[in-house]
Amino acid sequence: MTLRYLKLQKAEGPLIILEGVEEAVFGEVVEIEVQGGGHKKGRVVQIDGNKVIILVFEGTSGISLNNASVAFTGKPMEISLSKDILGRIFNGIGEPIDGAGFYSDRKNDINGRPINPVGRKYPRNYIETGISSIDGLITLVRGQKLPLFSGDGLPHNELAAQIIKQSRISGGDEGSFAVVFAAMGIKHDEADFFRRRFELSGVTNRVVMYINLADDPIVERITTPRCALTAAEYLAFEHNMHILVIMTNMTSYSEALRELSASREEVPSRKGYPGYLYSDLASLYERAGTLKDSKGSITQIPILTMPNDDITHPIPDLTGFITEGQIILSRDLHRKSIYPPVNVLPSLSRLQKESIGEGYTREDHPDVANQVFSAYSHVQDVRSLAQVIGEDDISEIDKKYMEFGRQFEQKLLNQSFDESRSMQDTLDIMWELLTVLPGAELDRIKPELLEKYYYRRE
Repeated sequence: MTLRYLKLQKAEGPLIILEGVEEAVFGEVVEIEVQGGGHKKGRVVQIDGNKVIILVFEGTSGISLNNASVAFTGKPMEISLSKDILGRIFNGIGEPIDGAGFYSDRKNDINGRPINPVGRKYPRNYIETGISSIDGLITLVRGQKLPLFSGDGLPHNELAAQIIKQSRISGGDEGSFAVVFAAMGIKHDEADFFRRRFELSGVTNRVVMYINLADDPIVERITTPRCALTAAEYLAFEHNMHILVIMTNMTSYSEALRELSASREEVPSRKGYPGYLYSDLASLYERAGTLKDSKGSITQIPILTMPNDDITHPIPDLTGFITEGQIILSRDLHRKSIYPPVNVLPSLSRLQKESIGEGYTREDHPDVANQVFSAYSHVQDVRSLAQVIGEDDISEIDKKYMEFGRQFEQKLLNQSFDESRSMQDTLDIMWELLTVLPGAELDRIKPELLEKYYYRRE
């Protein structure tokens, strides 16, 4: 017989408080029955002796101290899973919202299990996104966590949709590639944009969507990425699939975490965020990787908008510590109508070095990427000098660098939303750009590669 508690001590915001509770467990799911108001679910978030604080998923609207009863299930938050989740749309707590039912006798705890570092395998093979600036200079590697730092008004949603519809893996594993998409706090028109884009591009059958809308309870915002990552772990490590997880927007997630922390009257840290923000984000990001005893992999692209474009803000700052690089979008490039506006100079992929070159992409990739990066870095110095003395008065070689910079932004960075470039196409464009510069300037490329790829283009 299930024991029900008939009187609440307090109901405030998304929280209810009970006293006199015995043997409650942290993270346990509770069922709340409201007189005349149906049923709600909640989760135990704090225990102090026999006092329990419960987070209500649907919010406490309609709940009073005397009209609700609470029963403890003895189970953690779980979602139903099967391979049939591919092509489906779920809400932030794993319930289908696409108009079709879903049943499975398999249920997994959304909190997952940390990957044992000893059991990890070093990520090697790359994921081709079809976007030259990423594939050529910030290569995404299977099992990597590579965040996208954006700002309000920048096209990070469009870039996320393009990555999802164009991404593919090399070798004989193409059929085992899928995408798990988690959206937190997005508006209705943004949700419709993603659904429509996936349908038009024909990739819906390999995408699982977990969507939390801006007007949904913020409690669901906390569980959305955990549901998505639990689904990714199931597909990757039990069905040997290669899963790309895209989570947007981690800033909305962190804001929800701050709001819940304030409701619990916890002592705030930097800018009002809870002191455990780092460990909470790490509990999500560290669920990516590859395992020695599994053929599958989980790759993450968390997307976050930097408040006031401040990269030192706690959310991007802590994310940068945990992850293996970053892709940064530039407002200046966006003003020039360059899409995608990827600022390659402060962007990096820490796992790129070991995962490109002969046997992976092409033997010239490391050298040509280093040379293009170095040349574009020098372009910034030349532009600064030209602003002082005028472009007409700079040296001839600096004028060539100025031309290289213009062509780099227009030919390599700039590409349309529906344009997908192969890795070979991207590398060929990079060589074409280098023909603007004299051979004497190309000091980061092996002579044999210059003979094979550079001089034959002159």
